[in-house]
Amino acid sequence: MNKLLLVIIAVMVCLKLSAQNELNVMTFNIRYDTVRDSLNAWPYRKDNAASQILFHKVHLVGVQEALHHQMEDLKTGLKRFKYAGVGRIDGKQKGEYSAILYDTTRLKLLQTETFWLSETNEVGKKSWDAAFERIVTWAKFRDKKTKKIFYHFNTHFDHIGKVARRESAKLLLQKAQQIAKNNYCIITGDFNATPSDEPIQLLKDNTNPDHFIDAKEISEQPHYGPAGTFNAFGPKETSNQPIDYIFIKNKIQVLQHATLSQTWQGRFSSDHFPVFASLKF
Repeated sequence: MNKLLLVIIAVMVCLKLSAQNELNVMTFNIRYDTVRDSLNAWPYRKDNAASQILFHKVHLVGVQEALHHQMEDLKTGLKRFKYAGVGRIDGKQKGEYSAILYDTTRLKLLQTETFWLSETNEVGKKSWDAAFERIVTWAKFRDKKTKKIFYHFNTHFDHIGKVARRESAKLLLQKAQQIAKNNYCIITGDFNATPSDEPIQLLKDNTNPDHFIDAKEISEQPHYGPAGTFNAFGPKETSNQPIDYIFIKNKIQVLQHATLSQTWQGRFSSDHFPVFASLKF
Protein backbone atom coordinates (compact mmCIF):
# COMPACT_ATOMS: atom_id res chain seq x y z
CA MET A 1 0.00 0.00 0.00
CA ASN A 2 2.83 2.37 0.86
CA LYS A 3 4.54 1.59 -2.45
CA LEU A 4 1.34 2.33 -4.36
CA LEU A 5 0.98 5.65 -2.54
CA LEU A 6 4.56 6.58 -3.41
CA VAL A 7 3.95 5.74 -7.07
CA ILE A 8 0.80 7.92 -7.13
CA ILE A 9 2.66 10.82 -5.51
CA ALA A 10 5.55 10.44 -7.98
CA VAL A 11 3.15 10.47 -10.93
CA MET A 12 1.38 13.59 -9.59
CA VAL A 13 4.71 15.37 -9.12
CA CYS A 14 5.76 14.48 -12.68
CA LEU A 15 2.46 15.74 -14.08
CA LYS A 16 2.79 19.01 -12.16
CA LEU A 17 6.35 19.54 -13.37
CA SER A 18 5.27 18.73 -16.92
CA ALA A 19 2.49 21.33 -16.75
CA GLN A 20 4.96 23.91 -15.46
CA ASN A 21 7.13 23.32 -18.52
CA GLU A 22 4.44 24.40 -20.97
CA LEU A 23 5.37 27.48 -22.99
CA ASN A 24 2.42 29.78 -23.63
CA VAL A 25 2.66 31.72 -26.87
CA MET A 26 0.48 34.45 -28.34
CA THR A 27 0.26 36.38 -31.60
CA PHE A 28 -1.39 39.76 -31.12
CA ASN A 29 -2.01 42.55 -33.63
CA ILE A 30 -2.61 45.35 -31.13
CA ARG A 31 -3.70 47.98 -33.72
CA TYR A 32 -1.52 51.07 -34.03
CA ASP A 33 -2.39 54.09 -31.93
CA THR A 34 -4.56 56.61 -33.79
CA VAL A 35 -7.06 59.17 -32.51
CA ARG A 36 -9.35 58.16 -35.40
CA ASP A 37 -10.32 55.13 -33.34
CA SER A 38 -12.04 57.38 -30.80
CA LEU A 39 -12.97 55.29 -27.72
CA ASN A 40 -11.18 52.31 -29.28
CA ALA A 41 -7.89 54.24 -29.42
CA TRP A 42 -4.86 52.77 -27.67
CA PRO A 43 -5.05 54.80 -24.42
CA TYR A 44 -8.41 53.16 -23.69
CA ARG A 45 -7.19 49.65 -24.60
CA LYS A 46 -3.61 49.34 -23.39
CA ASP A 47 -4.42 48.06 -19.90
CA ASN A 48 -6.83 45.48 -21.33
CA ALA A 49 -4.23 44.26 -23.81
CA ALA A 50 -1.66 43.81 -21.05
CA SER A 51 -4.20 42.10 -18.80
CA GLN A 52 -5.00 39.49 -21.48
CA ILE A 53 -1.34 38.57 -21.70
CA LEU A 54 -1.01 38.32 -17.92
CA PHE A 55 -4.25 36.44 -17.30
CA HIS A 56 -3.41 33.73 -19.81
CA LYS A 57 0.08 33.37 -18.33
CA VAL A 58 1.74 34.02 -21.69
CA HIS A 59 5.53 33.80 -21.88
CA LEU A 60 6.06 34.89 -25.49
CA VAL A 61 4.09 37.34 -27.64
CA GLY A 62 4.51 38.20 -31.30
CA VAL A 63 3.15 41.77 -31.55
CA GLN A 64 2.12 43.47 -34.79
CA GLU A 65 1.34 47.13 -35.64
CA ALA A 66 2.95 48.45 -32.46
CA LEU A 67 4.44 51.93 -32.48
CA HIS A 68 7.40 52.60 -30.21
CA HIS A 69 5.38 54.23 -27.42
CA GLN A 70 2.96 51.29 -27.51
CA MET A 71 5.82 48.86 -26.95
CA GLU A 72 6.96 51.01 -24.03
CA ASP A 73 3.41 51.01 -22.64
CA LEU A 74 3.29 47.23 -22.81
CA LYS A 75 6.67 46.94 -21.13
CA THR A 76 5.37 49.17 -18.34
CA GLY A 77 2.21 47.10 -17.94
CA LEU A 78 4.10 43.79 -18.11
CA LYS A 79 6.74 44.15 -15.41
CA ARG A 80 8.51 40.85 -16.09
CA PHE A 81 8.70 41.42 -19.85
CA LYS A 82 11.20 42.92 -22.24
CA TYR A 83 10.97 43.13 -26.01
CA ALA A 84 13.05 42.62 -29.12
CA GLY A 85 12.38 44.53 -32.31
CA VAL A 86 12.71 47.76 -34.27
CA GLY A 87 10.53 50.11 -36.30
CA ARG A 88 10.08 49.12 -39.92
CA ILE A 89 10.85 52.55 -41.40
CA ASP A 90 14.34 53.24 -40.04
CA GLY A 91 15.34 50.07 -38.24
CA LYS A 92 15.28 51.99 -34.96
CA GLN A 93 12.12 53.50 -33.47
CA LYS A 94 10.25 54.89 -36.47
CA GLY A 95 7.24 53.04 -37.84
CA GLU A 96 5.40 49.92 -36.79
CA TYR A 97 7.20 47.12 -34.96
CA SER A 98 6.74 43.39 -35.45
CA ALA A 99 8.20 42.93 -32.01
CA ILE A 100 8.64 39.97 -29.68
CA LEU A 101 7.67 40.38 -26.03
CA TYR A 102 9.16 37.80 -23.69
CA ASP A 103 8.87 36.93 -20.01
CA THR A 104 12.37 37.36 -18.58
CA THR A 105 11.65 35.06 -15.64
CA ARG A 106 11.16 32.18 -18.08
CA LEU A 107 13.21 33.04 -21.17
CA LYS A 108 16.74 34.26 -21.80
CA LEU A 109 17.25 36.19 -25.03
CA LEU A 110 20.40 34.95 -26.78
CA GLN A 111 20.22 36.77 -30.11
CA THR A 112 17.81 38.90 -32.14
CA GLU A 113 17.70 40.61 -35.53
CA THR A 114 15.18 42.09 -37.95
CA PHE A 115 15.13 41.60 -41.71
CA TRP A 116 12.99 43.34 -44.32
CA LEU A 117 10.57 41.42 -46.51
CA SER A 118 11.95 42.70 -49.78
CA GLU A 119 14.13 41.72 -52.70
CA THR A 120 17.14 43.56 -51.24
CA ASN A 121 16.52 43.35 -47.45
CA GLU A 122 17.48 47.04 -47.39
CA VAL A 123 16.35 48.87 -44.26
CA GLY A 124 13.14 50.85 -44.78
CA LYS A 125 12.50 49.57 -48.33
CA LYS A 126 9.40 47.82 -49.62
CA SER A 127 9.27 45.45 -52.57
CA TRP A 128 6.95 43.82 -55.08
CA ASP A 129 3.45 45.35 -54.86
CA ALA A 130 3.51 46.01 -51.11
CA ALA A 131 1.81 49.14 -49.79
CA PHE A 132 4.19 49.43 -46.83
CA GLU A 133 7.56 48.32 -45.57
CA ARG A 134 7.26 44.85 -44.03
CA ILE A 135 9.63 43.13 -41.62
CA VAL A 136 10.35 39.98 -39.65
CA THR A 137 11.87 40.17 -36.18
CA TRP A 138 13.41 36.94 -34.94
CA ALA A 139 14.88 35.93 -31.63
CA LYS A 140 16.85 32.99 -30.27
CA PHE A 141 15.90 31.98 -26.73
CA ARG A 142 16.93 29.60 -24.01
CA ASP A 143 14.08 28.32 -21.85
CA LYS A 144 15.29 28.73 -18.28
CA LYS A 145 13.14 25.81 -17.07
CA THR A 146 13.75 23.19 -19.74
CA LYS A 147 17.16 24.52 -20.92
CA LYS A 148 15.94 24.03 -24.49
CA ILE A 149 16.98 26.42 -27.28
CA PHE A 150 14.38 27.65 -29.76
CA TYR A 151 13.75 30.39 -32.31
CA HIS A 152 10.78 32.69 -32.73
CA PHE A 153 9.98 34.62 -35.93
CA ASN A 154 7.28 37.30 -35.87
CA THR A 155 5.88 39.18 -38.87
CA HIS A 156 3.07 41.16 -40.47
CA PHE A 157 2.47 40.56 -44.19
CA ASP A 158 1.24 43.34 -46.46
CA HIS A 159 -2.51 43.92 -46.60
CA ILE A 160 -2.58 45.06 -50.24
CA GLY A 161 0.14 43.30 -52.23
CA LYS A 162 -0.82 39.81 -53.33
CA VAL A 163 2.61 39.25 -54.88
CA ALA A 164 4.25 40.67 -51.76
CA ARG A 165 2.42 38.19 -49.53
CA ARG A 166 3.43 35.27 -51.73
CA GLU A 167 7.08 36.31 -51.96
CA SER A 168 7.17 37.15 -48.25
CA ALA A 169 6.06 33.60 -47.44
CA LYS A 170 8.84 32.18 -49.61
CA LEU A 171 11.45 34.46 -48.05
CA LEU A 172 10.26 33.71 -44.52
CA LEU A 173 10.60 29.95 -45.10
CA GLN A 174 14.07 30.42 -46.56
CA LYS A 175 15.28 32.67 -43.74
CA ALA A 176 13.80 30.50 -41.00
CA GLN A 177 15.66 27.48 -42.33
CA GLN A 178 18.92 29.41 -42.71
CA ILE A 179 18.75 30.90 -39.20
CA ALA A 180 17.03 28.25 -37.07
CA LYS A 181 18.12 25.20 -39.06
CA ASN A 182 16.71 22.12 -37.30
CA ASN A 183 16.10 23.74 -33.93
CA TYR A 184 12.63 24.16 -32.46
CA CYS A 185 10.97 27.04 -34.29
CA ILE A 186 7.82 29.15 -33.92
CA ILE A 187 6.35 31.67 -36.35
CA THR A 188 3.68 34.14 -35.26
CA GLY A 189 2.02 36.84 -37.26
CA ASP A 190 -0.78 38.64 -38.99
CA PHE A 191 -0.52 37.24 -42.51
CA ASN A 192 -3.50 39.04 -44.04
CA ALA A 193 -4.37 35.72 -45.62
CA THR A 194 -6.92 32.98 -44.94
CA PRO A 195 -5.98 29.28 -44.76
CA SER A 196 -6.82 28.67 -48.42
CA ASP A 197 -4.78 31.65 -49.68
CA GLU A 198 -1.42 31.11 -51.36
CA PRO A 199 0.87 32.48 -48.60
CA ILE A 200 -0.56 30.10 -45.99
CA GLN A 201 -0.51 27.19 -48.41
CA LEU A 202 3.16 27.92 -49.13
CA LEU A 203 4.06 28.00 -45.43
CA LYS A 204 2.25 24.68 -44.85
CA ASP A 205 3.26 22.86 -48.04
CA ASN A 206 4.40 19.47 -46.75
CA THR A 207 6.22 18.71 -49.99
CA ASN A 208 8.68 21.38 -48.90
CA PRO A 209 11.04 20.02 -46.20
CA ASP A 210 11.19 23.52 -44.66
CA HIS A 211 7.41 23.82 -44.18
CA PHE A 212 5.65 24.77 -40.94
CA ILE A 213 2.49 23.41 -39.31
CA ASP A 214 -0.50 25.48 -38.18
CA ALA A 215 -0.60 24.92 -34.40
CA LYS A 216 -4.40 24.94 -34.51
CA GLU A 217 -4.48 21.85 -36.70
CA ILE A 218 -2.54 19.63 -34.29
CA SER A 219 -3.76 20.94 -30.93
CA GLU A 220 -4.42 18.04 -28.56
CA GLN A 221 -7.33 19.94 -27.06
CA PRO A 222 -9.79 21.15 -29.74
CA HIS A 223 -9.56 24.81 -30.70
CA TYR A 224 -11.38 27.16 -28.34
CA GLY A 225 -13.07 30.42 -29.36
CA PRO A 226 -13.99 32.01 -32.69
CA ALA A 227 -12.48 30.75 -35.93
CA GLY A 228 -12.03 34.28 -37.30
CA THR A 229 -9.43 36.59 -35.79
CA PHE A 230 -10.40 40.06 -37.12
CA ASN A 231 -13.22 42.04 -35.50
CA ALA A 232 -12.72 45.62 -36.78
CA PHE A 233 -13.85 46.80 -33.30
CA GLY A 234 -17.30 45.51 -34.19
CA PRO A 235 -19.55 43.31 -32.07
CA LYS A 236 -17.93 40.07 -33.31
CA GLU A 237 -15.44 38.63 -35.79
CA THR A 238 -15.95 39.82 -39.38
CA SER A 239 -15.26 36.39 -40.93
CA ASN A 240 -15.07 32.76 -39.90
CA GLN A 241 -11.58 32.61 -41.39
CA PRO A 242 -8.40 33.50 -39.45
CA ILE A 243 -5.68 35.83 -40.70
CA ASP A 244 -3.53 35.58 -37.55
CA TYR A 245 -1.59 32.36 -36.90
CA ILE A 246 0.89 30.48 -34.78
CA PHE A 247 3.02 28.06 -36.80
CA ILE A 248 5.48 25.51 -35.44
CA LYS A 249 8.01 22.97 -36.69
CA ASN A 250 10.48 20.33 -35.51
CA LYS A 251 8.29 18.20 -33.23
CA ILE A 252 6.77 20.87 -31.02
CA GLN A 253 3.74 19.52 -29.17
CA VAL A 254 0.59 21.72 -29.17
CA LEU A 255 -1.48 21.20 -26.02
CA GLN A 256 -4.06 23.95 -26.48
CA HIS A 257 -5.05 26.52 -29.10
CA ALA A 258 -7.50 29.40 -28.75
CA THR A 259 -8.75 32.66 -30.19
CA LEU A 260 -9.34 35.02 -27.27
CA SER A 261 -12.42 37.20 -27.65
CA GLN A 262 -12.91 38.71 -24.19
CA THR A 263 -14.53 42.14 -24.05
CA TRP A 264 -14.68 44.97 -21.55
CA GLN A 265 -18.23 46.37 -21.59
CA GLY A 266 -18.46 45.23 -25.19
CA ARG A 267 -15.10 46.67 -26.27
CA PHE A 268 -12.19 44.56 -27.47
CA SER A 269 -8.51 44.99 -26.64
CA SER A 270 -7.77 45.38 -30.38
CA ASP A 271 -9.38 45.09 -33.80
CA HIS A 272 -7.76 41.62 -33.94
CA PHE A 273 -8.31 38.83 -31.43
CA PRO A 274 -5.12 37.47 -29.86
CA VAL A 275 -4.36 33.87 -30.82
CA PHE A 276 -2.97 31.65 -28.05
CA ALA A 277 -1.20 28.29 -28.00
CA SER A 278 0.26 26.23 -25.18
CA LEU A 279 3.35 24.40 -26.46
CA LYS A 280 5.69 21.76 -25.16
CA PHE A 281 9.09 20.71 -26.50
